[in-house]
This record gives sequence, C-alpha cells and structure tokens, in this order.
Amino acid sequence: MTASRPPSAAEELRGAGLRATAARVALLDTVRRGDHLDVEAIARGVRERIGHVSLQAVYEALNALTGAGLVRRIEPAGSPARYEGRVGDNHHHLVCRSCGLVADVDCALGDAPCLTASDGHGFVIDEAEVIYWGLCPDCSTTRSDGTARRIFARKDSHDREP
Repeated sequence: MTASRPPSAAEELRGAGLRATAARVALLDTVRRGDHLDVEAIARGVRERIGHVSLQAVYEALNALTGAGLVRRIEPAGSPARYEGRVGDNHHHLVCRSCGLVADVDCALGDAPCLTASDGHGFVIDEAEVIYWGLCPDCSTTRSDGTARRIFARKDSHDREP
C-alpha cells in the first residue's frame, strides 16, 4: 500500500479551473512557504523563482487564487493585506501591535464558524473572522513600559528603533 502524494501546485491550479502558469505556480508556492506575506514579499519570492514578474501580474494572480480558494487574504486594521496558504479551516489570527507579526490561532470554540452571532440578521453564517491584538513575545519583553506603537511594516526580523 503506497501513500498518495499531495497534489502539486500546478495540479491544484488546474483542479481549481486556473491555468498553471509558471508565475502562478511560483506564487502559490511562495505564499504556502511564507508566513502571512504582503504583496511585495510575494513578488520578491516569485521573482527569485522565475525572474521578472510585474506587480500587476502578482495582484491579478493573487485575486484569481483567492477567488479559487487556494489562498486566503487577511487585512488586519492598519496593515497591508497579507496572504496565506492555510485555507478552509476558519482559523483566526494574532497580530502584534508593535511589530505587526501575524500568527495563526485555531478556531475560538467548537465547529466553524466558531462564534454564534447575537443577531444573524437573517444571514446564513458560514465563517467568522477573529483577530486577537496584543504584543508578541519579543515585543512584550522589549517594551516593558506597557506602551505599544502601531507599526505595521512587514519585518523579516524584529529590528526596532532604539
């Protein structure tokens, strides 16, 4: 008995009814290997894999992949849109008020959509999006004065102003 391998990015794109271009394959791989990446970071990752690609092409591909349910777009207040490859499980996010770090957190309670609205206004609710705000471990130990600044530029490290 052999275990089946997961589908490749190209197979997933075709399965979603999308053309499996080199740029889309590279973009899907970049998003899935990244951690809540913004468009600039995704474009850099795609360029490292295939060479030149325009920012417009990256936006168009992200819109197509988001529409097909292959990637998820999140937009924490005050932050540029971020993209992730974890889709379909209705998970939530933690966002650091100081450095902008985003981390996944599983469903708040029970089955999706995780929360019951006090008044659904006739909607058939199938998803809840929760963002928990606070300070990440690095920032909470660094910022011992209890204040937090809203800095949402994507940082690949925790470099801060002195």
